[in-house]
Amino acid sequence: MALNFNQYATEGNTFLKHYAKEMNLGDNRDKAGRILTSILHALRDIITPEESLQLIAQLPMFLKAVYVHGWNIRQKKPKVKRIPEFIDLVRQHDGPAAINDFEYSDDVAEQYINTTFIYLRKYISLGEMEDIRDGLPKELKSLIYSNIMF
Repeated sequence: MALNFNQYATEGNTFLKHYAKEMNLGDNRDKAGRILTSILHALRDIITPEESLQLIAQLPMFLKAVYVHGWNIRQKKPKVKRIPEFIDLVRQHDGPAAINDFEYSDDVAEQYINTTFIYLRKYISLGEMEDIRDGLPKELKSLIYSNIMF
């Protein structure tokens, strides 16, 4: 099997272009990439490794790479039980850029998170989304529940 890295790069760039537009970021693919990465890494931090493996099995190669980049499967899971804590975790993963990417607004951050889960439904089955949701603490289920039907 030959690996076609140029194809993955093309698919990734096309995805980012559409994702940035979906997020109302215009052509700012750098910002879109940082937001996507920080949301995926925050999700990865709070779901089980087994659930992560089931999730990435459904992702295209370019998103698998984003999801697993820097992943330490033995890392202790943060205690995240509420949406504001998840938003804080997302901002942590974005690092210093979080101030510009998510502004100072939890509403903006929550909108980006919701839009990301809706957009990822293109790749993730309804059953997998339900499995992820079922493994989340009660107050976090709404992150996925409200977006699962799209």
